[in-house]
Amino acid sequence: MAKTFDICIRGAGIVGRTLALHLAAKQLRVALMVPTPTTPLADSAASPDIRAYALNRASRDVLEAVRCWPDTQHATPVVAMQVVGDDGGQVGFSAAEQGCAALNWIVDVPALEEQLAQAVRFQPLIEMVSVPATAALTVVCEGKASATREEWGVQTDVTPYPQWAIACRVRTALPHAQTARQWFNQGDILAFLPLEGESGNLCAVVWSVTPERAQELLGLPQTEFCVALEEASHRALGALELEGERASWPLQHAVAQRWSGSGLQGAWVLAGDAAHTVHPLAGQGLNLGLADVAELVRVLTTRPYWRSVGDPKLLRQYERARKADFAMMGQANDALQQVLTRAHPALQALRNWGMNRFNQSGPIKHWVASRAMGATGNTRSQD
Repeated sequence: MAKTFDICIRGAGIVGRTLALHLAAKQLRVALMVPTPTTPLADSAASPDIRAYALNRASRDVLEAVRCWPDTQHATPVVAMQVVGDDGGQVGFSAAEQGCAALNWIVDVPALEEQLAQAVRFQPLIEMVSVPATAALTVVCEGKASATREEWGVQTDVTPYPQWAIACRVRTALPHAQTARQWFNQGDILAFLPLEGESGNLCAVVWSVTPERAQELLGLPQTEFCVALEEASHRALGALELEGERASWPLQHAVAQRWSGSGLQGAWVLAGDAAHTVHPLAGQGLNLGLADVAELVRVLTTRPYWRSVGDPKLLRQYERARKADFAMMGQANDALQQVLTRAHPALQALRNWGMNRFNQSGPIKHWVASRAMGATGNTRSQD
């Protein structure tokens, strides 16, 4: 006799596994389907996964609720952030100013994925499957190239950016001092994210450049690439040494036109990158995905007992809430990309003036930082 499930989750990445654990904790039977596509950053056992994410307080709460928050060696608290423009503009944030222990945490993806995999393995209400399972609700968490989304004819509005991201890890001569650093230079955006805990000197790098510049940088020998990085980072952390391989991918802003619906396969919703993608400049990609998890879990687990998890009213409630949040965060992120990457001299002067004014704006700066941190009323963060 075929097994029955309440929910089938297509996609076993961070968003999919986190969602499965939350739903199983609420006594829902979950089929977790492992997709066949692999991410461009982790498509080979011979190439270590170099991904790292900046996670905010709200995302930490979601992961801690299923006991999957990494230790301090793999989730480095960021106590300060420095943003430097290309004509004297500067913005600085500090945890002390915000009245919290950390602005966010830079989380090592392999460590987080291993914790989630272990937790799923020991949750009896989650079953790993290799083909779609029949369920009252299907949640699509397959990433930005979701095959299921395309198969079901869900249209996606995609705006390609004239940039590629280059990701790598570098060992720095100076300790990172738990500070996230970002530089804007004639359209390029470079970020150094601290890893390996309080006294570490390893940083995850995301460098957004034109496609032509990306090919040029990727073609450089490691030593020459590090010299270019040192120049772009104003030698803030001294000499750099590349650790592991470099990866790259094109950047885009994308949002699915529908995030919920029903068809021959039954009721469905989208979550994570299958529903939306943003430019990495503000580090909000996975935060948005985990916010999807939090809202979907809330909607499904507070429903009246007589409503199915596939009830269209519930799914539209989830869609409206998440689309509204993404509209605000995604559009702000897109506007920042447009302003910060244009090289026109007049715009360059204006944005650097704006950065300095924003840095002195007091309450406005505090509010923006609180939003990015995922504050939900209590902004006090734990170590």
